[in-house]
Amino acid sequence: MKRARLLFLQVLVAVVLIAVWHFGSTVKVPAGIVSQKAFYPLDPFFFSTPLAVFQRTWRDFYTGVIWYHLGITLLETALAFVIGAAGGVLVGFWFARKQMLAAVFDPYVKMANALPRVVLAPIFALWLGLGIWSKVALGVTLVFFIVFFNVYQGVKEVSPTVLANARMLGMSERHLMRHVYWPSALTWMFSSLHTAVGFALVGAVVGEYLGSAAGLGYRIHQAEGVFDVTGVFSGMLVLAVFVILIDAVVTAVENRLTVWRPTAAGQS
Repeated sequence: MKRARLLFLQVLVAVVLIAVWHFGSTVKVPAGIVSQKAFYPLDPFFFSTPLAVFQRTWRDFYTGVIWYHLGITLLETALAFVIGAAGGVLVGFWFARKQMLAAVFDPYVKMANALPRVVLAPIFALWLGLGIWSKVALGVTLVFFIVFFNVYQGVKEVSPTVLANARMLGMSERHLMRHVYWPSALTWMFSSLHTAVGFALVGAVVGEYLGSAAGLGYRIHQAEGVFDVTGVFSGMLVLAVFVILIDAVVTAVENRLTVWRPTAAGQS
């Protein structure tokens, strides 16, 4: 599919969703069609309206109110993403290359991954305080396991035939890591990084929501406290836009590092 056509379809989906939201929250269904009195399909008290949300978002950026909070959240997200992804890659490679080590720690890794992260948030706040590091720690726990399991599986998926041929050609362990294991894990790793971006942001926002004095999660929590639905949706809109921007950066890095990868069928 051509890039321009794909972009058009993506924008079209957004336009349709916004249009449904707009008409559902501004146009009443006449009395007698569904109920005995006219009503909004999407009550603006609960859903706000697209125009109100866009106006609030524009005002927050124009007046500069949101910049400080956005900076805090993005810093927490970036730190959680980098630390969690780096840890996941290193430990994933290490466990995949050390079978005994992986077997010993397998139940503990699964138990740690099964822990609900929301339960950990108050513990991190108690240990690290209400500053950025408790939010970073929560984000790291979300990002680490996503990257770890994908990298581990990517290394394990290396064909034994390819390994045997590489060793027969005289490749050392260092060359195997560079020319065999790393390319095999790279696709799996970037697949997980696209998901990890969102989870890093979720960790930061949830941590701010549960206890913080700054950040987008804090602003959303404050808006909810006074039933400011427009403020809540405005904060969610800002989060969504910046997730897309961060993911675009990850995609650019992926395309740069995987130029050797053949184009999939049907793509152009």
